[in-house]
Amino acid sequence: MSLVVGLFLFAFGIVLLLESELGLSPWDVLNQGISDHTALSFGTANILVALCVLVVAWLLGAKVGPGTVANAVCIGLFVDGLLSVSAIDSLSDSPLGARIVFMAAGVLVIGFGSAFYIGAGMGAGPRDSLMLVVADRTHTRIGVARAAIEVAVTVFGFALGGTVGIGTLAFAFGIGPAVELSFWTLERTPFAEPAPSLPQVASG
Repeated sequence: MSLVVGLFLFAFGIVLLLESELGLSPWDVLNQGISDHTALSFGTANILVALCVLVVAWLLGAKVGPGTVANAVCIGLFVDGLLSVSAIDSLSDSPLGARIVFMAAGVLVIGFGSAFYIGAGMGAGPRDSLMLVVADRTHTRIGVARAAIEVAVTVFGFALGGTVGIGTLAFAFGIGPAVELSFWTLERTPFAEPAPSLPQVASG
């Protein structure tokens, strides 16, 4: 249950960032760019990219758990399901002030989704798996590996027309504190579970 709740919240946070039109997370910049140049929906592009990343990470030696596969498939499905609701899909027509709230809420909701997902302990997401294996293979710090990968996908996604903006920066600097806050909150609720020793990073 924790895994499914986490993936749904993660998808909802992605949708809030998307509807804010103020910038997406690095991987979603790429997903949007691919969607804009193909017949794929935004959610389907998310699934395709995640599965490709999963395969590359696995070939490089990353451990793939049931949560890794669920992450790759379910987030994109949830995203498309949410966007099919007209009331949600029309949030982008809201005034700027409301869209700023959507942006901030999106980062926070992704943080909570990450906490539920990590707490399930069923395997790192495809993008985090790639980050971990690249850091191990190149003998660099995890933060350096993550930054290098995310800068690369952001640039490529932006070149394809993905939305880069203040929301991208808000995600980059806010997701870490959002995940920490989410763990702190969940540890004080009936939902609390012992969190495994996984890096406190998140991906879409």
